[in-house]
Amino acid sequence: MSTRGCCYDNACAESFFHTLKVECIHGEGFASWEIMRTAVFNDIECDYNQRRRHSACGSLSPEQFENQNLA
Repeated sequence: MSTRGCCYDNACAESFFHTLKVECIHGEGFASWEIMRTAVFNDIECDYNQRRRHSACGSLSPEQFENQNLA
């Protein structure tokens, strides 16, 4: 379990949220909470899971890896 104030305990979550903030949130100046929520949802569900590559998947995106294993 993660201890309070120790970012090394859940480094995966910290890395994900850092990337999300840098690529989606910082500098955008959203007009409302709902617009920001929609932008974050679209970034995660429409872009992040389809384009991020990982060495554990043979440098394939998660979507490509799933399609390869379903065939």
